[in-house]
Amino acid sequence: MVRIHTHPPALVDLEVIARNALETIPDVLLRHTEGLVIRVDEFPDEETEQDFELDSPFDLLGLYRGVSIDQKSVADTPSDVDMVFLYRRPILDYWCETGEDLGDIVRHVLIHEIGHHFGFSDDDMDHIENQV
Repeated sequence: MVRIHTHPPALVDLEVIARNALETIPDVLLRHTEGLVIRVDEFPDEETEQDFELDSPFDLLGLYRGVSIDQKSVADTPSDVDMVFLYRRPILDYWCETGEDLGDIVRHVLIHEIGHHFGFSDDDMDHIENQV
């Protein structure tokens, strides 16, 4: 079901959009996401802004935090949960600027951030996204 979004969704609404978008992600990414947490925040935190030297908190739509699968070892003891952060206000700002479908934007950000979980390049992720 395609849903056209005309009003800015609240945090909880964007989480629903993200869960729905997750169901449309290509299996090559989706089949290995067990345990991956998706979290929606208004903006990146100050530490993230400083780490990425952002000029504005609107400069980052999403972020993968954790150890990418290509860097993990079976001998590792996980010290933290792998997470994909989606930043609501920057996503909504991008949505307003571009006029693209909000669900498509969220799906794109999820694919790219989950792709970072696998250690894929941006070119790899663009290829995967365009296959569907």
